[in-house]
Amino acid sequence: MFLKTITFAGAFALLGSSAIADCGISGGNVSILSNDFPAIQAVTAEAAKCAGNGVTVETNLTKDHKDIMVAALTANPSQYSSVIVSNSTLVTLMNDGLVRSLDDLVAKHGSGLNKSQLITVNGKVMAVAFMANAQHLFTRTDMLEKAGVSNIPGTYEEVISAADAIRSAGLLEYPVALNTKAGWNLGEEFVNMYMGTGADLFKSGTAEVSINNDHGVATLNMLKSLVAYSNPDFLTYDSNATQAEWEAGNLALATMWGSRGSAVLDGEGSVDGVSSNTVLSSAPLWGNGARPASTLWWDGIGISTNVSDEDAEATFIALMNGISSDMVKANNDAAVWLVEGYKPSPASAGVSETAANGAAPYPMLPFMGTLHGALGGEISDFLQGTESAEQALADVEAAYTTAAKEKGFLK
Repeated sequence: MFLKTITFAGAFALLGSSAIADCGISGGNVSILSNDFPAIQAVTAEAAKCAGNGVTVETNLTKDHKDIMVAALTANPSQYSSVIVSNSTLVTLMNDGLVRSLDDLVAKHGSGLNKSQLITVNGKVMAVAFMANAQHLFTRTDMLEKAGVSNIPGTYEEVISAADAIRSAGLLEYPVALNTKAGWNLGEEFVNMYMGTGADLFKSGTAEVSINNDHGVATLNMLKSLVAYSNPDFLTYDSNATQAEWEAGNLALATMWGSRGSAVLDGEGSVDGVSSNTVLSSAPLWGNGARPASTLWWDGIGISTNVSDEDAEATFIALMNGISSDMVKANNDAAVWLVEGYKPSPASAGVSETAANGAAPYPMLPFMGTLHGALGGEISDFLQGTESAEQALADVEAAYTTAAKEKGFLK
């Protein structure tokens, strides 16, 4: 497991008092667990400027945050005073009572927040959102032109057609990539594609899963058609791997997170011609679906239950500093910020178009994480050709039902 942990209190002390921001915190320990990508790095770096004068700020930025957050916050006191949460992780933490209501902290220190940033569950503010995200299409227009493809694909059927043209022209053997690493990433690709059908994942008003059907079979078959144009190691591809392949010039069409857009377009680390020919567009439609095959996400601030009120308040104030309008102005292109002062940029085009075209939010249901886990663990055999779509879906249903009963979601 790769852990990126930095103790900012000591680091900033070495730079002298001029590096310490006056955040109005008189004491407390701030410790933040989060994913690791440029927008989060910007937020936590700004929050870290509150270190000093009796305040410590530590961060652990790691792609494995989802795997360690429950155990870390279950400890009392919690290992972290905050987790940067999203649609799915907030629900997971709330299921176990590991994050606290932010109503009092918002009332005291959140006067600059927009109402739309307040993630309210059962009448209580449980998180403060600061950025939007979605997976969408990244396209190399020069590759399309060389292959004789005139338009950026708007459907996944067109993605496959373009990929076939690129391969047939001898340009790239494996022109397509999705974040299909076995586990959470692969589960997310299924959810995105299934949501594009317009069908529901669960029977209405229940925790009973509803994917073992024609929509589920079609979803798996579409994913298999796409990975047929991907590197044979596609079950190892997470966001970092996909971005690296893109910047190396090894891909022409990829579904990646919007939060990767700025890093791809800035040209740093890319071979010549990649960034200048990269266009970000909406997640494609497919089949007879009327909405993009993607889900809308937000990232935001959650505060641990099992920390002192002093540490919780210090953490909230530090993170309010982290999501200030000054931070946004300095990092405008790093995300689709939900903070005052943000100006849309080419890096935000894909997320904006995906939202405008009607993509659905990722479901904030208590049992959604259980289904996501079952999907990530059970559909890889089908994609590798060792079992049928029907068997894969039956395996998902069985794994989900067993886990959901254990957790009390089903009787």
